[in-house]
Amino acid sequence: MAIGAGLALGLSAIGTGIAEASIGAAAVGAFAEKEELFGKGLILTVIPETIVILGFVISIMLLAG
Repeated sequence: MAIGAGLALGLSAIGTGIAEASIGAAAVGAFAEKEELFGKGLILTVIPETIVILGFVISIMLLAG
């Protein structure tokens, strides 16, 4: 179960890192051109963090069960 919990959290974190890298670069580029896009870029950068939270919850459920 510990290996499954580690894989759930680790792979979700890797996927989130890859997603945030491309989203963050695009958000900074958009912000450089139009400053009013900062809020949208920030929200779009934070959305992939829910994947890590889901992986964390699943790993806790695996270890508790």
